[in-house]
Amino acid sequence: MRDPDGLLAIGGDLSLPRLLNAYRHGIFPWFSPGQPPLWWSPDPRMVFRTDCVRLSSRFRRALKQSTWQIRADTCFEQVISACALAPRPGQHGTWITSGMRQAYIDLHRQGHAHSVEVFDGGDLVGGIYGVAIGRMFFGESMFSGRSGGSKVALAALAVRLREWGWPLIDAQVENDHLHSLGGSLVPRETFLEQVAGLVDLPPTEGAWTGRFGALAASSLSQAPAP
Repeated sequence: MRDPDGLLAIGGDLSLPRLLNAYRHGIFPWFSPGQPPLWWSPDPRMVFRTDCVRLSSRFRRALKQSTWQIRADTCFEQVISACALAPRPGQHGTWITSGMRQAYIDLHRQGHAHSVEVFDGGDLVGGIYGVAIGRMFFGESMFSGRSGGSKVALAALAVRLREWGWPLIDAQVENDHLHSLGGSLVPRETFLEQVAGLVDLPPTEGAWTGRFGALAASSLSQAPAP
């Protein structure tokens, strides 16, 4: 559909096989409490190339003094809960319903969904989560518990994925904030062609905690500027 853009189907469920099949074909669920599942594939699609996530010069200067640390898959449920509670401009409530939350926790337990977490000491101050299939990462949501927390999570995710040879992060729907961080729009047909190749590459299922390791936020001060 063109209005609303990208709505493909209504109904079904959030079972693991259905979710994984949807993502493999560039489709994601997005709906409000009280609605049936709505399945989307917008045109154009917002994406990040993992070598093009950008942080402002001012933010990078501040990061040089940061003591924050970034890890992965150590508190997935906390990240998705924080994303559900995060205020969004122009939105009331959350699309991360209890059923949606449980579906992604189940995906995480099966090794298909992952979180990147930003810590200040023992405090979780930012994070991002999404679904990984093959060498494609489908971003779902991110949050900031403190200013810049989500930017750090996204930039750290991009660093690790680039090191692993993963070229893209799906960001779904465009907004000004994503554009400011280096997100770009690609035609749906192009996006689906790229996804089809990436999801069939050898998977890396299981927790990312050891593989991701610990990354100092200060190291991100060398990230590209806009």
